[in-house]
Amino acid sequence: MKNRIRLLHVQSASEAADHLKAIGVEPYGIASMAPKMRHLNVLVEGLTPKVANIIKQEMLSQGGDAAVSRGCVDCSVRSTDVLIMGTVKQVLRFADKLSLQPFGLKDVSSDLRELLDHVSRRRFLLRTPRREIRMTGRTLVMGVINMTPDSFSDGGRMADAEAGLRQAVRLLGAGADILDVGGESTRPGAGPVSLKEELRRVIPLIRLIARETDIPVSVDTVKAEVARQAIDAGAEIVNDVTALRGDRKMARVIDRAGVPVILMHMRGTPRTMQKGDLSYRSLLGEVLRFLSDRIGHAVEAGISPDRIVVDPGIGFGK
Repeated sequence: MKNRIRLLHVQSASEAADHLKAIGVEPYGIASMAPKMRHLNVLVEGLTPKVANIIKQEMLSQGGDAAVSRGCVDCSVRSTDVLIMGTVKQVLRFADKLSLQPFGLKDVSSDLRELLDHVSRRRFLLRTPRREIRMTGRTLVMGVINMTPDSFSDGGRMADAEAGLRQAVRLLGAGADILDVGGESTRPGAGPVSLKEELRRVIPLIRLIARETDIPVSVDTVKAEVARQAIDAGAEIVNDVTALRGDRKMARVIDRAGVPVILMHMRGTPRTMQKGDLSYRSLLGEVLRFLSDRIGHAVEAGISPDRIVVDPGIGFGK
């Protein structure tokens, strides 16, 4: 997607009013538009007043509406977020009309259609080299095994591969659908681990789990060589908290192996992520833009879109 665009799920009139206030809508506009937000609400961020005014007029012509900053009337603002409100049918008709417009509105039209297509999907399938993992009907549970002395949860509890296997069996019995094995802590302030040490921590356990169970294993690593050896040992997914930014060889390893990758949002590194300014103008907007950019990078590197999973990174600079 070329624009920062996302669906808003509005549950109440007060929540609708809060979204409109954040854009800078006049009070009388909030009163008239808030009731319309109980249908489909799509937020497009950072448009010029000229483009925003066209969108508003076109949505009004379809029987819907669009909220823009009060400064759009006299173009006293450089940019504005636009909140599009209407039924699915109205928004689709609106997208058809935008596709014929200049000023980048054709891209907005394309992004709208892509967004609505994603939202309407009800079947999600993640393919690994060994199986198909269906992500439909219920939330899947990932059990985490930290083969580290300093992780925030179970750090230090798994002294060797045999202890890790016992934990894997316990997690499997408790209902885990996937196991995530990591050998480098990502708690706030954590330092890096050498390649040799990380391999020592995770490869024997992954080999044991793959041999003794039939549960898919994800390796949590930022190092391409760890990912490569983990895949050879039986891992079916790579969980990279740097979203392919930590090791330029990682994308090539994933592409060649044909395994899925999990891309996570994080500011900085585990050592620095909770330091400095943690504020966001638009938390969801910035996270989505980052993840969209990283998806684009992964696809350009040869990774199929249906093998990409995103993680908003709860904590990790937020």
